[in-house]
Amino acid sequence: MSPPTLVAGIELVGEFEDSGYCEPPHLVCRPDGQIVRLPALLYQVVRGLDDRHARRADGETAMARVAAELSRETGRHFAPEHVAYLIDEKLAPLGITTHSDGSPPPPTAKSDPFLAFRFRLAVLPEHVTWFLSGLFAWLFRPLLVAFGLGAFLACEIWLWATQDTGAALRTVLTSPTGVLLVVLLAIASCAFHEMGHGAACRYGGVRPGEMGCGIYLVWPAFYTDITNSYRLGRAGRIRADLGGVYFNALCALALGLAYAATGFPPLLVAIVSVHLEMIQQLLPTLRFDGYYIVADLVGIPDLFKYIGPIVKRVVLRRPADERLRALKRWPQVVVAAWVLFLIPALTLQLGMVLVNMPQLLRADWARITLLVADAGASGNVAVGVTAAFLQIVLLVLPVAGVVLVLAQPVRALIRRCRRSA
Repeated sequence: MSPPTLVAGIELVGEFEDSGYCEPPHLVCRPDGQIVRLPALLYQVVRGLDDRHARRADGETAMARVAAELSRETGRHFAPEHVAYLIDEKLAPLGITTHSDGSPPPPTAKSDPFLAFRFRLAVLPEHVTWFLSGLFAWLFRPLLVAFGLGAFLACEIWLWATQDTGAALRTVLTSPTGVLLVVLLAIASCAFHEMGHGAACRYGGVRPGEMGCGIYLVWPAFYTDITNSYRLGRAGRIRADLGGVYFNALCALALGLAYAATGFPPLLVAIVSVHLEMIQQLLPTLRFDGYYIVADLVGIPDLFKYIGPIVKRVVLRRPADERLRALKRWPQVVVAAWVLFLIPALTLQLGMVLVNMPQLLRADWARITLLVADAGASGNVAVGVTAAFLQIVLLVLPVAGVVLVLAQPVRALIRRCRRSA
């Protein structure tokens, strides 16, 4: 019988530092880059199979060695058949090991969390992200962070106390060149935001993943895969979460200095757009940076799966289920507060989108019609057409995002009806 082995490319990461669980899980990285959390017992089985002596033995001998090691470390009796059960029923379905007879595991798919970023396209591969993030990682040195944030705060006070953003916005909206420049600067700020996440990972000593773009719910968005930040402690993870907003602040500072030197109105409007992005990213209700800050603060990777248990425990006054009992006390309190804030906030946001959708469609159509009519009326036809096209895309993408999001439950309902028919 062939021995059970780890799937090629599996990496043992170790204990999940600063977790919110009573018994900290251990992390294993699959070849597809997904981090899998394992209880201590299963991690010991994986570690035993990774031992060079177990790799060289036949199947029965390998499982006997792992069983003996488990018995010695836990003080409980484990037989080879116990190890075979853990391998076949727990580890192989996760794509971490082969089956106990050496046969390959079933295909595994990446998890599909609630409200995840699904509609996306990778643009920069991991090795390019690694190189680019290395160009900016030095900005996370503590003295530079303190200096940068201090300068940003001083610039903010000067801008909001002395400058007329309303007049700048009216000036920009009458100029296709100004609109085009603001849109391009906003896109550059979003890309620089993602570079901040990657640079924070590299500063912490872990590799950032690919970068790309897509649509998150109703917003066009960029993303950076920072799954490897789970290898860091709490401070490193939160630094990676805040890296994007920190780079937004640096971008706003650079734009503020340029505006102070030139007085060019589109720069002031671009600063406002950067501020709106920062506010959006810090919202804890959806999977923006604010959500991950809360999750990494309490050491619980997926907060959404605790909505049901918290509602049953806090609202319905039912006994805490196994998932809640596995958490430490203070993370339970924080997650409960987050859930009780999340439910009315999401309900309000979704209700506003649905109620305002007809008005939004009419306003978008009127605006698109006006943009098409005026596209060639400016002095520079190419600039006018380009500016109009970008504005139309920004108007259409949120509506397309709403349609895609609402189509998911409709498709699921149709499939369920077909299966039951």
